Amino acid sequence: MAAKSPLQTLIEIAERDTDEAAKTLGKAIRAHEDTLSKLNLLLQYRDDYDAKFREASARGINITQYGNFMSFLAKLDSAVDGQKLVVKDAEHKIEMAKINWQANEKKRLSYNTLDKRATSIRQAKESKRDQKQTDDFAARTYFYK
Repeated sequence: MAAKSPLQTLIEIAERDTDEAAKTLGKAIRAHEDTLSKLNLLLQYRDDYDAKFREASARGINITQYGNFMSFLAKLDSAVDGQKLVVKDAEHKIEMAKINWQANEKKRLSYNTLDKRATSIRQAKESKRDQKQTDDFAARTYFYK
């Protein structure tokens, strides 16, 4: 069995790093989808509570009930704002993971290109050597006839 070349080892490492970066990117995308889902749920709950407040207001509510509605709506607004920050953070993590994956993929492709060049050069040398041997054999055969 032929020993692995250092370039082949680098390619394997780059492939492993690229796979890990792709997994990290996938996790970041799933986390972002979860944060968006939670944000949409909060927004829906806020809209439902606001509709409940409007219905109650139309029927007539006292000042304490009004204060409770307003206080809870303010808390919901705060939760929505907080979740929007979480969504932005998740988007940032996606961008960072994407940049990392692209860098690893670029490195992997570069190593593959170097390997293809080395293989091409090696094959050209082997072809030249084979041609020289064939020429030498033909010359010896001709010489000895």
